[in-house]
Amino acid sequence: MNSLTICLFVMLFSFGLAHENLNSHIFPRPLIVEYPEGSEFQFRESLEEVKLQCTSWRFAVETNNMSPWNTIPVECADYVKDYTTSRAYAVDLERVSKEAGNFAKSVELGDDGMDSWVFDVDETLLSNLPYYEEHGYGLEVFNHAEFDKWVEKGEAAAIESSLALYNDVISLGFKVFLLTGRSERHRNITIENLIKVGFQHWDKLILRSAEDHSKPATKYKSEKRDAMVKQGYRILGNSGDQWSDLQGSSMATRSFKLPNPMYFIP
Repeated sequence: MNSLTICLFVMLFSFGLAHENLNSHIFPRPLIVEYPEGSEFQFRESLEEVKLQCTSWRFAVETNNMSPWNTIPVECADYVKDYTTSRAYAVDLERVSKEAGNFAKSVELGDDGMDSWVFDVDETLLSNLPYYEEHGYGLEVFNHAEFDKWVEKGEAAAIESSLALYNDVISLGFKVFLLTGRSERHRNITIENLIKVGFQHWDKLILRSAEDHSKPATKYKSEKRDAMVKQGYRILGNSGDQWSDLQGSSMATRSFKLPNPMYFIP
């Protein structure tokens, strides 16, 4: 090392000491961290295992093998966020709508106008992802009061693939019933929100009345479908993101489950 290089090194070292933050909680510089041999591989392997386990968990959720559950696993927070904000979620939604549309086009409707299709609203027609972004994508236990505040803003976006299916079903001549767990007091804002993002011409919007609030979703929605059938309607199709939208009595000829790993409603 020549004299010029040595002088330059001393000057830089002195300058560094003069400006060093003396906070004892900050590591001194320069800091060299040595990782054990193979640790980077083990870290990647660990991440892959978490992803694998979370993918398995989501599969179990969609096949209704995990019910009931209150929140997503803590270690799956990033996984659920990445899934619901990615093209993967959109493709899954599109797949469901495509299969539902193929079925709708394959059936021959009667001449009496009594063939119907039932749609849930939240996470079926309307997306509430901005709300769940603020609440950990399912890490928090569902809070009705907080969700109601979001509903009252009327800012939920349309799920585009569901809007396409909805319009197809309308054009084919189905009677369309919107059956939601939202409260009756949110009727006006729900109508405004639906129309604003493109949903129109439904035959009936059914919301929870005061006497329905204590009922599990499966019972509540079954009773409303029972009433439709008693009126002579044939429920050929039913689209929902929860198993409680689809199961129970007076089930549709074909039911179509949209993906939703963020919450579970019994």
